[in-house]
Amino acid sequence: MKCERCRVEFDEKEITNYKGQNLCEDCCFDLMNPPKTCDPVAVSSTLNIRKELGQKGTEGLSDTQKKIYSLVTEKGSISHEDILKTLNLTIQEFEREFAVLRHCELLRGFKEKGKVYFTKF
Repeated sequence: MKCERCRVEFDEKEITNYKGQNLCEDCCFDLMNPPKTCDPVAVSSTLNIRKELGQKGTEGLSDTQKKIYSLVTEKGSISHEDILKTLNLTIQEFEREFAVLRHCELLRGFKEKGKVYFTKF
């Protein structure tokens, strides 16, 4: 059976019906708990935890988060679409990974002429 959102094939036991859609666990979780990039409490706790762990820069980030950070650092600023295309990410994957980068105050987003771009914090 396919998840109606990501279109990935799953065993029927792994599909959840959420608001009339048959979804995999990841897609169901994303819909029920969307990433929140602008969350002062998450920023504060993330920065405190990283400080306690002695983490700086990309230390402690996932490989995908490091790739996003490197791409944005290399380009200076880059559009949402270009990040997705270059790194072959879905919008859901990117939003989840970007939220962490924003909470670490490594990257930020901004709008210019109605288009969303990302740059270093």
